Amino acid sequence: MNGARQRIAARLQGITKRFGTTVAVDGLDLEVLRGECLGLLGPNGAGKSTTITMLAGILEPDAGAIELSGRGSPRLRSTRRRIGIAPQSLALYPELTAVENLDFFGRVYGLSGPRLRARVDAGLELARLTESRNERVRTFSGGMARRLNLACAVVHEPDLLLADEPTVGVDPQSRNHLFDSIEALLASGMTVIYSTHYLEEVERLCRRAAIIDHGRILAIDSVSRLIEKHGGTARLHVQFAERPSADLDLPELSPDLHAELITATPLQQLAQWSDAGLRFRSIDVREPNLESVFLNLTGRSLRD
Repeated sequence: MNGARQRIAARLQGITKRFGTTVAVDGLDLEVLRGECLGLLGPNGAGKSTTITMLAGILEPDAGAIELSGRGSPRLRSTRRRIGIAPQSLALYPELTAVENLDFFGRVYGLSGPRLRARVDAGLELARLTESRNERVRTFSGGMARRLNLACAVVHEPDLLLADEPTVGVDPQSRNHLFDSIEALLASGMTVIYSTHYLEEVERLCRRAAIIDHGRILAIDSVSRLIEKHGGTARLHVQFAERPSADLDLPELSPDLHAELITATPLQQLAQWSDAGLRFRSIDVREPNLESVFLNLTGRSLRD
């Protein structure tokens, strides 16, 4: 039992949060393992950001309990000092330089002297902003600001990083650098909770993913097991080179001879059609993926 406790970085038990008549988080249970990157996936209004805000100790749950790293509630100042948060809305001072922002957040978390200077330099290196250290943040591109946002979140070397949509509005190069940075933080032993709309980011970074909707966890597991359990079957899209014989058992054809078939054995189906003498202009096999898991669990209707 003690070993199991030591592996838990964060535990949420029966967390509920209401805003007026709206239930944003509804009896949510979640355990985050030490040293993992856990992805939080959900549509708009699913409760992800509210959950992140309660984990950060900014909001207090109406019911339930949160405990971080055996240190107690994040509402305790001593616990909050071991948390870093990279919010979706940039937590930076635009009139300050990169080094001044890092210095400020380091001091907020109690750093000073040589330790503070070392962590500021490490933050500039993490964000690849050493050469821009004395430039004001208001002059930064979106990618530069996002990189600095992450560096400020971890300047004090927290046990737990809460990353809420950390790559919004960045260029591909900065996005890739942010991925590399988070992987380096994970390699150092940090625990990361990663909230995002970008499914490919979860597939790259996260050991496990939790699908959340209406303030509840619908499913949580490794990405591969989520796909196996909830991804559905493959979709086979073909365009025939010529109109097949009417006596063959085929899915409905479009005027340009396209057909779609949902099947667990797409390659076997193609082989059968080929053996029957059918020729193809194009073939597309779409295997289940995290997107299909997400849509199967949360629905396909638009959320505005």
